[in-house]
Amino acid sequence: MHPTSYTRLTDQEILKHFYADHNNEWLGTLLERYTMLLYGVSMKYLKNPEEARDAVQQIFLKAITELHKYEVSYFSSWLYMIAKNHCLMQLRNRRHGISVDLVNEPVSEINDPDPLQDDGLLRNLEEALQHLNSEQKTCIRMFYLEKKSYQAIASETGFNLLQVKSYLQNGKRNLRILLEKKIDHSDE
Repeated sequence: MHPTSYTRLTDQEILKHFYADHNNEWLGTLLERYTMLLYGVSMKYLKNPEEARDAVQQIFLKAITELHKYEVSYFSSWLYMIAKNHCLMQLRNRRHGISVDLVNEPVSEINDPDPLQDDGLLRNLEEALQHLNSEQKTCIRMFYLEKKSYQAIASETGFNLLQVKSYLQNGKRNLRILLEKKIDHSDE
């Protein structure tokens, strides 16, 4: 199986394939699923769109580095823990004027809360979702919150795969814009 056919696989199945062949494309497809969630977490802590985008990239690099070192059992919780720790470190170092090199910090897998249990983040996402068109909202909910594959979404909604990808891509972009506006307004 090739990494580009990941759409019907669970996070654990993708990780299993990655651990078998260490092909970073598997990690790319897996991390793509969590881009908006990581961006939301980063915005929650950093309250700056540019810093949040940078944080997502740094978190991705950290995750890739760590996943090459050891196996992770609970991916979403583990990734959320990395994101949260990174953002807290950024805030701490911002106060002290220190730059963070996330890739060199060791991270162990601990039992941290699932990002989908963060009430504040979920409220912001739910509110932003209400502003998407129905197709985007449906696809975003099914893919990110219900963890359904592109194929499953297509089967259940009647959209073709190209439409599902388009609705997800446009929905993610619109969510990012809505979340950025929400953070900007909360700072005023």
